[in-house]
Amino acid sequence: MISWRTIGAAASLALVLWAFWGTYEHGRSTMDAEWKARWAVRDAGDKQAWAQEESRARSEEQRRAAAQEEARANARKQEHIAAAGADGADDAGQRLHDDAARYAAAAGKCTADSAAAARGQAATRAAMVLSDLLTRADARAGELAKAYDRARIAGFACEATYTALIK
Repeated sequence: MISWRTIGAAASLALVLWAFWGTYEHGRSTMDAEWKARWAVRDAGDKQAWAQEESRARSEEQRRAAAQEEARANARKQEHIAAAGADGADDAGQRLHDDAARYAAAAGKCTADSAAAARGQAATRAAMVLSDLLTRADARAGELAKAYDRARIAGFACEATYTALIK
C-alpha cells in the first residue's frame, strides 16, 4: 500500500517540477520577447536607413537629370548660335560666288579684236574654272565648319554632363 508519506513526497516532487517548468517557460518567453524586441528595433533602423538612402539616391538622380538637361539646353543654344553664324557665312559665300560668276562672265566681253577675243574666251574659261573651284571649296569648307561646330558642341556638352555627374 502506498503511504501518505509517499503521496506527499510525490506531490511535493510534482510541485517542485511544475515550479521549475513554470520558471523555465517564463525565462524562455522573456528571452523570446527580448529577442523579438531587438529584432524589431533592428528592422526599424534598417527601414529608416533604407528610406534615407532611397531619398538620397532620388535627390542625386534628380540633380544629375537636371545637370544633363542643363547641358542639353546649353548645347541647343550653342547649336542655334552656330547655325546663325553658318547662315551668315553661307550668305557671304553666296555673295562671293555671285561676284566670281559676274567676274567670269565679264572676263569674256573683251572683243575688240580676234586675239583679244581668244584671250577673253581663255580668260572666261579660266575664270569659270576658278569660280567653280571656289564654289566647291567654299561648300566643302562650310560642311566641314558645320561638322566641326557640331562635334565641338557635342564634346562640350559631354564634358559638362560628365563633370556634373561626378560632382
